[in-house]
Amino acid sequence: MASADLLLHPVRLRIVKAFLGDRALTTRELAAELPDVPAASIYRHVARLAEAGVLNVVSERRVRGITERTYTLRIYAAQIQPGEIAEMSPAEHASAFLAYVAGLLGDFDRYLATEPDDLRRDGAGYRVAGLWLTDAELADYLRDLAAISLPRLANAPGHGRRRRMLYTVMLPAPEGQVNAGERSG
Repeated sequence: MASADLLLHPVRLRIVKAFLGDRALTTRELAAELPDVPAASIYRHVARLAEAGVLNVVSERRVRGITERTYTLRIYAAQIQPGEIAEMSPAEHASAFLAYVAGLLGDFDRYLATEPDDLRRDGAGYRVAGLWLTDAELADYLRDLAAISLPRLANAPGHGRRRRMLYTVMLPAPEGQVNAGERSG
């Protein structure tokens, strides 16, 4: 199964996101985090992700006659691979982006359902900005963003830490939009 087909299923996408932040979870713990998803469905999707190498079994123990497995995420396997991205058609990209955005909307709806006191204090937000960048400046920007993000991705759960989800989208503006200073006159 192509990684896009595997990863962009709505339930599997939520399962993958539950593991982000270097978490180790059993299927039972995962089911508790996704109470709106039937347990049988979670078990089926976890098995599929494990079979595909996206989830890795890190421990097993016997619990009331069954084997309980603890899984972690293999982050590289949990991404659509560059070769597959390059071969996707515009329609396939649209479908993948729709799954991404639907997942984001679902996460935001579930967050709002908790009736948060202060979105700003929680660090919840959404913004859009326009950046005028050459290809080299874009590469520098992305490298700088990685440099500030990567050390924080290594943070383990701890006192005072709350897992926060970072979604990013970078889109070029439609062709033909010109900076006022570049217009010929």
